[in-house]
Formats: sequence, structure tokens, C-alpha cells
Amino acid sequence: MAWVSDQIDAVKSIQIRQLVHQAVSLGMIVTSALIIWKALMCFTGSESPVVVVLSGSMEPGFKRGDILFLHMSKDPIYAGEIVVFNVDGREIPIVHRVIKVHERKDTGEVDVLTKGDNNYGDDRLLYAHGQQWLQRHHIMGRAVGTLRIGAGPL
Repeated sequence: MAWVSDQIDAVKSIQIRQLVHQAVSLGMIVTSALIIWKALMCFTGSESPVVVVLSGSMEPGFKRGDILFLHMSKDPIYAGEIVVFNVDGREIPIVHRVIKVHERKDTGEVDVLTKGDNNYGDDRLLYAHGQQWLQRHHIMGRAVGTLRIGAGPL
């Protein structure tokens, strides 16, 4: 009888060891992912260095599900660049093209107007109420690379 209880105790200790091993492994994976994300944030200068296109407003250039890599620098923003921006009052970032750039002579600050390639008009209806232009603090980054996951319909 003692042999059976010894065997049961051995099995329990193995299960506990495996459970602890799996928990530590999971913790290391999560910690590694967070470290990589924070490193990308520092390297790219963007609060969100990777985003996913969620709508068809930029088709045919970008399709739903495409992954964009962002970079944010102090360089001037030009018309024609693809930017990702947040609008006050909305949590989901928007991926659109800059169509106009307006530099304020008194402060040197730059305001931009955006538009989705597949949209009829500019984005002023998407901006916060009464907002006509985006300021630099709204822009999360510029698209510098893309990864298309699926080929999509033929």
C-alpha cells in the first residue's frame, strides 16, 4: 500500500512541476512580447508601430487585414504620404492619405487634411466636431511598409 501512495505522490509532484514549468514559460513569452513591442515603439517613434487595416477605404492600395509598419519622425509631413491618425473621441486609428498640408506662418506648425483613396470626399466628417484639420499630435505614424496576409478574391 505504501508503494501505491508513493507512486501517487510522485505523479502529483510531476504534475506540479509541469504546471510551474508551463506557467514560467508562458510568463517568459508574454514578457518577451512586451519587451519587443516597447523596443519597436522606441525604434520607430510611434506609439503603435504596427497596425492592421480595418476598412476598405484605402483600396485598392491597402485591403482589410493588411498589416502596416509605422514610423514617426520629426521630418515634415507631405501630401501623398499614408498616415495613421487618431481622432479625438474615437479609439480606433484611421489609415488614410494626406491630401493637403497647411503650414501656419506664425507658429510653423503643420496642419494636414486626409482622405481615404476609396472615399469620395475628404475626412473632415470623420474629424471631431468643428475640427477642419489634423495637427501633428493626432498622427501616430507614417506607413513605411506593408504585409499582405491574404491574396483576396480573384
